[in-house]
Amino acid sequence: MILIDKALEKREAEKNPIRVAMVGAGFMGRGVALQIFQAFSKGMRLVAISNRNLGGALRAYAVAGINNAAPVQDLNALEDNVRKGRFSVTEDAMLLCRAEGVDAIFEVTGSVDFGAQVAMEAIRCGKHLIHMNAEMDATLGPILKKYADRAGVIYSFCDGDQPGVQMNLYRFLKGIGVKPLLCGSIKGLHDPYRNSVTQESFARKWGQKPYRVASFADGSKISFEQAIVANATGMRVMRRGMLGPTVPTPGMPLSEAMRLFPIDELLKNPGAVDYVVGAEPAAGVFIIGTHEHPLQKQYLNCYKLGEGPSYMFYTPYHLCHFEAPNSIARAVLFHDTTLAALDAPQVDVVATAKTNLKKGQIIDAMGCFLTYGQCENSNTVQNERLLPMGVAEGCLLLKDIVKDQVLTYADVRLPKDRFSDKLRSEQDLCFHAEQGKEN
Repeated sequence: MILIDKALEKREAEKNPIRVAMVGAGFMGRGVALQIFQAFSKGMRLVAISNRNLGGALRAYAVAGINNAAPVQDLNALEDNVRKGRFSVTEDAMLLCRAEGVDAIFEVTGSVDFGAQVAMEAIRCGKHLIHMNAEMDATLGPILKKYADRAGVIYSFCDGDQPGVQMNLYRFLKGIGVKPLLCGSIKGLHDPYRNSVTQESFARKWGQKPYRVASFADGSKISFEQAIVANATGMRVMRRGMLGPTVPTPGMPLSEAMRLFPIDELLKNPGAVDYVVGAEPAAGVFIIGTHEHPLQKQYLNCYKLGEGPSYMFYTPYHLCHFEAPNSIARAVLFHDTTLAALDAPQVDVVATAKTNLKKGQIIDAMGCFLTYGQCENSNTVQNERLLPMGVAEGCLLLKDIVKDQVLTYADVRLPKDRFSDKLRSEQDLCFHAEQGKEN
């Protein structure tokens, strides 16, 4: 952040702002649009927004104080508006990816299949792709990163949301010589059987969609988020679904909640991702780290972090859209990735029955009534052909499944000719074959 502000001021002085186009204009997209215009107006411009209905895109601009955005239907009109400093809205997200003069695409739809189509088109057209789509990244991130590397562009999750905040803290700790043992997130509630009806009133209060809110409560969202942290760090999960301890006393400080994790086991392993329920601070992320040097341990004790061998570091908040533009600037100005898979996937999210399922049912969306997601180590997912949560929606059940059973590819029929399924097959083949050669 210290570098970003001055670099953006320089771009503004040179009359060469970063030109961003955004795909998605829902609850979080509106916040990102407002933040770009309000806090990043020097050095960055949101030149176009695509949404499946123009009203949503126009609303996102209006929230940010822009009331003259023009609808466009073809590439020439969009590029002309970009050149002239005008703002555009469109239902065709691919126009944004193809337009000259656009430096980066910010994707914030939450859709696995559509998000992947946007990502691939942006990469094909030489655009940096920054996103707030953990569902897509946990399902297809490694192969998308591979394509981006070949094209010489950045593919990255963003600052602000929990995974990005964890990675910022992770890089900070590694930079000062502390070895991260566990990357974690803080939850206030975890109930895998919550659904879009149980969370309706809470969603209405905050102007969000009930099924989205339910995916937070049932553990699917945190599973996607921790999976992408694992893939970006090389960490694993200690068991299917993670440990996810609930503190015995509500509001227990994180420094004490650290004892709920098996520290001796963590000290022997390459690292894990997980979460805790009910600790204070009530939001944000944490990392349990260690240091081997005896003198540095004395210093850490002097600095009130305790005697070790493990130490708690945390960020007591995550500010989502407030920080998201930082990652756009990092990508365009410094070619820096906030968070993306290192290489082969380490952790996947697998679809699990939320209730007894019946043959012939079509699996509904995340956060609805039929499935919830759990983290599982990718080698197990491959060996047992477990069904990724990111491809479960729309699948036809071929047999009855009992509550809490993890689904496999053999249990379902995939929708026909779906882009994300083809890309997932390519990812499985690519990395599974590479791991087979190494073994």
